[in-house]
Amino acid sequence: MTDRLPPLTLYLAAPRGFCAGVDRAIKIVEMALEKWGAPVYVRHEIVHNKYVVDDLRAKGAVFVEELEDCPDDRPVIFSAHGVPKSVPAEASRREMIYVDATCPLVSKVHIEAARHHENGLQMVMIGHAGHPETVGTMGQLPPGEVLLVETVEDVAHVEVRDPQRLAFVTQTTLSVDDTIDIVAALRTRFPAIVGPHKEDICYATTNRQEAVKALAPKADALLVVGAPNSSNSKRLVEVGRRAGCAYSQLVQRATEIDWRALEGIGSVGITAGASAPEVLIEEVIDAFRARYDVTVELVETAQENVEFKVPRVLREPA
Repeated sequence: MTDRLPPLTLYLAAPRGFCAGVDRAIKIVEMALEKWGAPVYVRHEIVHNKYVVDDLRAKGAVFVEELEDCPDDRPVIFSAHGVPKSVPAEASRREMIYVDATCPLVSKVHIEAARHHENGLQMVMIGHAGHPETVGTMGQLPPGEVLLVETVEDVAHVEVRDPQRLAFVTQTTLSVDDTIDIVAALRTRFPAIVGPHKEDICYATTNRQEAVKALAPKADALLVVGAPNSSNSKRLVEVGRRAGCAYSQLVQRATEIDWRALEGIGSVGITAGASAPEVLIEEVIDAFRARYDVTVELVETAQENVEFKVPRVLREPA
């Protein structure tokens, strides 16, 4: 007679995982491979997920850090995080075929920053130093025209050209709560600062964080499926802890689950960052089913029916 598995409730966040911008970026690489054949070069990881990158690499994508690592005679794709203006300019100078897979919501921030610059405003960007999206957004304008702040404390020390001629933009994958605090600090110090018509944090980041806030109080533990270099995934872990789930952890695959830390629990919340495919979420659920008598409950806070078109060059015949 075998021992019965202990009962466990899995709270599955909805929405979770892939967003429209990530789905579009992956399709762009796949369609480029279909149109031009392998190899197709990709500057930086197309999205921050090892499973996705490895899958595309197996199909013929070559991932590089800089444009100088690409040959002139093969197509190159710019990642979903966006790139500085200097990158497509250099690709054009070299007469390369290039396709921009920047998420349309990131492109919206780029356009907004350029518009404020044209109106004579200096920009303040709320973001993480070194993150590809931050580098890409700051690179839309000349040096010194975009000042980076990462924390409320940074706001007190930022040196601006003219306090009356300022605007701000934000990295799209930040914590909603953290950004609210930084925006409040900016408005307190610089009352004339101009903000976006609508918060720049994208719908996918906002929706996934709201789902975690609803799920976290129900769960003894929270697992976020995502990569360690994925900003939005790491923010979900932080949101989970703040929402009442002290044990909130990031895992890339089911093999990273710390089963000893979960001993004696009765419920686990599961979600995934915007660049994590559903297959990895299913892998985690299956790992729990192998150890527990699992009941799955969906915690749905929003529905997403968003789709972005791929660039026209990929929709045209070769």
